[in-house]
Amino acid sequence: MTSEIWTETFRPSTFKEMVGQEDIVNRVEALANSLNIPHLLFAGPAGTGKSTLALIVVKELFKNTWKDNYLELNASDERGINIVREKVKDFARTKSLGDVPFKVIFLDEADALTPEAQQALRRTMENYSTTCRFILSCNYSSKIIDPIQSRCAIFRFKLLENKAIGKVIDRIAKTKDLSISPGTYEILYEGCEGDCRRCINLLQATAAISPAITPELISTIISNAKPKDIKVVLEYALSGDFKNSREKLLDVMLKESISGQDTIKAIQKEIWNLPIEPEVKVKLTEKTGEVEFRIVEGSDPFIQLEALLASFVLAGMGK
Repeated sequence: MTSEIWTETFRPSTFKEMVGQEDIVNRVEALANSLNIPHLLFAGPAGTGKSTLALIVVKELFKNTWKDNYLELNASDERGINIVREKVKDFARTKSLGDVPFKVIFLDEADALTPEAQQALRRTMENYSTTCRFILSCNYSSKIIDPIQSRCAIFRFKLLENKAIGKVIDRIAKTKDLSISPGTYEILYEGCEGDCRRCINLLQATAAISPAITPELISTIISNAKPKDIKVVLEYALSGDFKNSREKLLDVMLKESISGQDTIKAIQKEIWNLPIEPEVKVKLTEKTGEVEFRIVEGSDPFIQLEALLASFVLAGMGK
């Protein structure tokens, strides 16, 4: 096993290698082939190909001189107005090298920019539009001010589907001589939740243990609450046995080192597999959301989860 990082090794380098975002890729490829692009805003969850597509666009535009005409900044590292006044403006005001009449600045995690920095960025995008194009990447486009959004062509990325994740797994398995056991695809997809980067990291971590990738190995790496364990916890609670339900839940969380938020997610998924009335499932889902919010806000996870189990006990008693 080499020291390479698989997420970089298997990063797509052409439009054809991109998976799961075909509609967006086709439209962006058409813009790049015309050797002229507007300002672009890529919005969507992590690990869905936003940064990769930006890099492909730049390489397609500038070919061998792309490094001289491209500036990548992570806005979460430098959030203030100085990043726009200094680095961005200095790069934007100089002419490009080659046939393409503009440079490209890629601002990753642009939703981390402060409102003041975004206002400064708006003016920079306006003043240097002839010599520079911006590609902004963010998880939440709602955190980008409207004047910037109106200056950009917005592309909304979605979580990758099982089929797209499967293509990535097959390509890696073929290159690295890995054997994938039945059922592995499903548990990998469940563990990464549509995040391709996380899927590749899980696969690399598992391959470091054994080239034979099995669902059991993946489960060891993921360290998520097992559905069957959560099912036992909830069945105890619905039967009115609060004590055993509580003890089983604490046992699952402590032995598997599972956080309160991960436990809440596992409970939320398992609610819909329980043999109870749909109305009760809806009420318990609502209660689960309330407890999750409290945990996020800083409440003690154990106390909040115990309160949630108490709700399940009451639901089992018809109250």
